[in-house]
Amino acid sequence: MTTLAQFLATHPTSVSVEVTAARGSTPRDAGTVMIVADEAIWGTIGGGQLEFMAIDHARGMLRGEVLADELDIPLGPEIGQCCGGRTVLRFATVDADLAQHLVSREAGEREGFREVVLFGGGHVGLALARALSPLPFRVTLIESREIDLSQLPDTISFRHVAMPEAEVAGIASGGAVVILTHDHALDFLIAERALLRDDLAYVGMIGSATKRATFAHWLAREGHDALMINRLVLPIGGSLLRDKRPEVIAALVAAELLCLQATTR
Repeated sequence: MTTLAQFLATHPTSVSVEVTAARGSTPRDAGTVMIVADEAIWGTIGGGQLEFMAIDHARGMLRGEVLADELDIPLGPEIGQCCGGRTVLRFATVDADLAQHLVSREAGEREGFREVVLFGGGHVGLALARALSPLPFRVTLIESREIDLSQLPDTISFRHVAMPEAEVAGIASGGAVVILTHDHALDFLIAERALLRDDLAYVGMIGSATKRATFAHWLAREGHDALMINRLVLPIGGSLLRDKRPEVIAALVAAELLCLQATTR
């Protein structure tokens, strides 16, 4: 996923299209921004004829045409859409000040996202990092081994550490932990530390019913409350679909985390 800063750096001549008002049923809410360059687009204001009109208008401005800097568009039969609402769009040529404002605003929005920490950068961990990259999360991947970072999206933070389990203490309250390491013993250590905290919104571990039972016995041997495991999601990704392909597991876990996001707002 290309970040806004990267897009603006590689497309210095562009127009910002911002939804400044959204009344009734609309595809995107007020505050949504799309950046239009000559041959590339970053973001979306909802697609359909509305977006085609906005892109055409923005590119007309890029060609030097004198056009209105605001459009008030009814989303009805007039433009071939049936949302029924009304959207006001504001167009502005992106200069240095606007670029800085947009990048700063995006960074501020990202700071408000839930923190998700992935422990393990194997096939599933990398697939999950890629799946979460465009979603409203702040994602960090933690690994004790050397991995190919070229497969990691730029929006994902990475930490190479000797003792991954020690990183649990630094996770923000309300954060989510997904455990996918190469070592079951390490999985158990990370899960133990995460479950000892009562302020994490989600603790999940890749595995099976057998692994869950093994972990329950391990917790008992370590002297923990038997009910502690009830807060652990294992296996991750739900139970309706059993598919071991990394990309499928990643999609299921991403959906699980998005549902968590929706239910804890």
